[in-house]
Amino acid sequence: MDQKRLLLAIAISVAILLGFQLMLPTPKPVPAPIAGAPAAPTPDTGTPTAPAAAGTAAPAPIAPASAKAVPRDVPRLPIAAPRLEGSISLLGARLDDLVLKGYRETVQPGSPLVRLLEPRSEKQPYYIQVGWSADDGVTAKLPDSDTLWTGSGVAGPGTTALLRWDNGAGLVFEIEVGVDADYMFTLRQRVRNTTGASVALHPWARIRRDYKPHTAGYYILHEGMLGVLDGRLKETTYDHAKSEGEKKGGVALEQTGPGGWIGFTDKYWLTALVPAQASVQTAAFRHISEAGSDRYQVDFVAKDAVAVPPGGMAETVTHAFAGAKEVHVLDRYESAYQVPSFDKAVDFGWFYFITKPFFYALDWLFGITGNFGIAILIFTLFIKGLFFPLANKSYRSMSKMKLLAPKMTALREQYKEEPQKLQQAMMEMYKTEKVNPASGCLPIVIQIPVFFSLYKVIFTTIEMRHAPFFGWIRDLSAVDPTNVFTLFGLLPYDPAMLPMFGHFLHLGAWPLVMGFTMWAQMRLNPPPPDPIQAKIFAWMPVLFTFMLASFPAGLVIYWAWNNTLTIGQQWLIMRQTKLDKPQAARV
Repeated sequence: MDQKRLLLAIAISVAILLGFQLMLPTPKPVPAPIAGAPAAPTPDTGTPTAPAAAGTAAPAPIAPASAKAVPRDVPRLPIAAPRLEGSISLLGARLDDLVLKGYRETVQPGSPLVRLLEPRSEKQPYYIQVGWSADDGVTAKLPDSDTLWTGSGVAGPGTTALLRWDNGAGLVFEIEVGVDADYMFTLRQRVRNTTGASVALHPWARIRRDYKPHTAGYYILHEGMLGVLDGRLKETTYDHAKSEGEKKGGVALEQTGPGGWIGFTDKYWLTALVPAQASVQTAAFRHISEAGSDRYQVDFVAKDAVAVPPGGMAETVTHAFAGAKEVHVLDRYESAYQVPSFDKAVDFGWFYFITKPFFYALDWLFGITGNFGIAILIFTLFIKGLFFPLANKSYRSMSKMKLLAPKMTALREQYKEEPQKLQQAMMEMYKTEKVNPASGCLPIVIQIPVFFSLYKVIFTTIEMRHAPFFGWIRDLSAVDPTNVFTLFGLLPYDPAMLPMFGHFLHLGAWPLVMGFTMWAQMRLNPPPPDPIQAKIFAWMPVLFTFMLASFPAGLVIYWAWNNTLTIGQQWLIMRQTKLDKPQAARV
């Protein structure tokens, strides 16, 4: 029975890591669009209908855009903020040109800055837009994607850009755009009514992505549409939005309720709309197929129309986030604007209650040490201390098992023809000596939740992106760039280009260190009594070395350091056990 438990523990440990290997293919950098890169114009040939407000007539369609190509040379207003630069198009009043000043595409010096938003005239249109729609029967002329606004000013902290358009029939529309020192835009819409009749309009806001972005395809990382509606996180991938939209007239998800937020998430970047939290909105995730191309949109529209009295004015405010998913920044916005669960834009996963505290701990240690790699080493010491009593008991049992090896050999000789009696005798010996033969796998099993949560922190939080350690590790969130199969760069070829098994032939220096420490740790463990079990244990360091080779370098460093600490702990316990029970080695 104990042998079965031991094999089961081994199988569970290996299966979990194999599961990670299957779910998490080797990350490959995908360059973001470069600012100003030439591309063929992409027309915006249509705009979906705004969602119907419950209990009212459906608002008219958001004004359809022209099918003609959008010119690149359009009048613009600048965005000048400490962490953002870009511009607002006066054609269609789109926030469609945005670059993140603090982030580059790669770790190489001089690499282009990350571009987040891009105009409709470029290859990958991605933009934020606000406007008004009207109920059926209302004939007011409203601005659309072909409207050319006039404007002045600069969008930045303490300054605003003002866009203005007169419909020539008594309604004047204004959009005032400001941005704070980080990534939150304030979009203030106003309608001035100079006619003699009241006008009822529905304010809306949308984020439109007129292409399907490359996604890494990781099972544990969500990329696509997301939001928090009615207090619950909603997530939809691009493929699911397309399949649902094709069945439901373009609408993948629609929900009416107060406040919340919606947007698009990439691994590290986010665009999101945050309406007034007290107002009731209908939120939607959409897929639109135009000229054989996929377009994606998230939008809010006010459930109730806003009445603009004769000679009066109506105003609505929407906030739009466009930037990096920095945890502390999201936390601050969540508090300042009462945005529900805004930090869930970072995919902390099911173990949120563990993963986010792990991030805070590592970030605090980084603030002290200035190096996330060192922070991981110190954090590992803390985790070892936390599990010290449990691990101590396990290692003491393992040490006793090693001292009992001569007794087990003698019992196997004595009962080699009577396996049932051998099993009974060994069980009695384990009971008498108070040892657990499956204790060797316990240290690995108890690491799995820590391993998973730490993986999520290193892989998903932007704070770890491009974070260097020492030497050749310039990005803890990426795999070790060295490779033993190229003699660490001496051979000028890429093993990944080899057929069939080439993608397995990447084995860096840190995975080798981790494999060696695991082998050394296994050598301190008592040999399993069964020869098959012994062979499994002997090959585990090799198996784990190749599996962890495709994991982020920060996680491999954690595992290697954890093994090293375990070796020291086991060695000390073995010495103590020999002093405490020297008679255990006698038959």
